Amino acid sequence: MEDLRNLKRKVEQYQEILMNTTKYRQEWKDSLRQTIHQQLEAIIRETGLEASLETKDRVENLEGIVLSLGQTRSGISEKVNNEVRRHLIKHNGSLVYQQLFNGKIVVLITYPMIEGYGDQQPPHTIGIYRPEEIKPPFVLRHMEEFLKEITIWEDYDDDQPTQKIGFNMNFIDPAPSPEG
Repeated sequence: MEDLRNLKRKVEQYQEILMNTTKYRQEWKDSLRQTIHQQLEAIIRETGLEASLETKDRVENLEGIVLSLGQTRSGISEKVNNEVRRHLIKHNGSLVYQQLFNGKIVVLITYPMIEGYGDQQPPHTIGIYRPEEIKPPFVLRHMEEFLKEITIWEDYDDDQPTQKIGFNMNFIDPAPSPEG
């Protein structure tokens, strides 16, 4: 019967986790989504940061809030021929608050990328939080970390040899084929 007591504790723990998922999802709907949105709006307004907010709500209980720094011309263009140039678009990065399947919230940084110029760096996970853990000081710290990471990406140089920017493009022309 000792073995059964251990199993019963595991069943209770499992049921508690399932109830937490329901509770976390409800907290998101009732207040957390709006609170995060308002805090990010206030930060944008007070700092003058050029950014937009978007709520992603196409899939219920996997909703998210995205603070985006937008898209711009990268200033880089590919010569298609003597008259035509193909401009490369730059995505300036974003800070994402995304519900997970279990109702917890993952906070991610997506790095800038230039379309057609290398591979995008994978998102950086700041953390995974229970709804009650996301307080105004945390949102402010997330923004600070986001801006720090984006600034490092934008200021890429050889002063930091281990710094990775996500560009894996080789500008050396491939060796000519035997036919040509």
